[in-house]
Amino acid sequence: MFNNDTITRFQQLETPFYYYDLNLLRQTLRACREASDKYGFHVHYAMKANFNPKVLEAVQSFGFGADCVSGNEVKAAIEYGFDKGKVVFAGVGKSDREINAALDAEIFCFNVESVQELEVINELAAAKGKTARVAIRINPNVDAHTHHYITTGLDENKFGVNTWQLNDVADALRKHKNIQFIGIHFHVGSQITDMDVFKSLCVKINEIHQWFDEHGFTVKVLNAGGGLGVDYYSPDNNNIADFDSYFKVFKDFLNIKPGQEVHFELGRVLVAQSASLISKVLYVKNGLKKNFLVLDAGMTELIRPMLYQAYHQIENLSKSGSLEVRKSESPEAAPTTHNLQHTTQSTKYDVVGPICESTDCFRKDVDLPESFRGDLIAVRTAGAYGEVMASGYNLRDRVASVYSE
Repeated sequence: MFNNDTITRFQQLETPFYYYDLNLLRQTLRACREASDKYGFHVHYAMKANFNPKVLEAVQSFGFGADCVSGNEVKAAIEYGFDKGKVVFAGVGKSDREINAALDAEIFCFNVESVQELEVINELAAAKGKTARVAIRINPNVDAHTHHYITTGLDENKFGVNTWQLNDVADALRKHKNIQFIGIHFHVGSQITDMDVFKSLCVKINEIHQWFDEHGFTVKVLNAGGGLGVDYYSPDNNNIADFDSYFKVFKDFLNIKPGQEVHFELGRVLVAQSASLISKVLYVKNGLKKNFLVLDAGMTELIRPMLYQAYHQIENLSKSGSLEVRKSESPEAAPTTHNLQHTTQSTKYDVVGPICESTDCFRKDVDLPESFRGDLIAVRTAGAYGEVMASGYNLRDRVASVYSE
């Protein structure tokens, strides 16, 4: 990803910053577009993954819709040119103000997560003399087999309507006159790399689809959500996900009726590989048992390793060679086997940030070339849930963005 000219450019810039490879971003968006178009599937970009302006401009230019989880995301999607007829509004806690704004914007639909939310949307729509299109988010109780913080489709999660509540949902849909039911919505979690999870989801969608048919409801939209993961361990070798295999699972295992639309809400997989967090070594602390690389970036710039125990590839750009790791079975667990590919002397470091918290550690015992103050460090695959989750904790400056163009 980084050639000599790019690294030379980095050396002239103040760190830390996010570096976006816009060409890779467009290649990824094109691959997704072409794979989904084979089957006439509809893709909405999950804006919570990254709402950097240039990222949104690129996503919108490929004709994707927008999956929003706040009123401000709905507003931003429309401001950046997303077709309001392709904007969906999800989220377990939509406020009255947010619902009203979305009604005024005449978005495609609300993904509704409770019977009470149906009642509120109906009431607010009635006050405006409008009819709100809704899809019911249903909890399929499918285990995504990822970190428990990013699993959303189990009975124990806060999201969606549970299957034993479907009769109450049906009663509410029949009663509320300012609601138009258009479909059913699912989302089981994030960073899913096992295609069998999506096959299991299809089985559940088919069962619930049949339930709605038997109870007299016309299901126009089957929304399978998102969750397709990326390769955090080999970001250069696998920088674009296998969209063909992903969409083919739903083509093969979903019972799709003539005239029905199949929708997806993909975020991470579209943007994660397009950005890296670029930092510099402030200090090297050598101890009896531990060596520390203290960077000028920390959890205020990228919180995933601290929040999810997530793995990110770390590279010293100032040294020749790189470190490859073999992928572990768990997509969010740190690998245990290292395979050195460089010939320079290597050292194990705990790579940490400057924040006044013990949790401010990107990774422990990272094999890197011997490193020194001022070396450039790249934390890879940081385009999703990186910049968007940055904070001003410790009164830190907000992270800057640098682009390949």
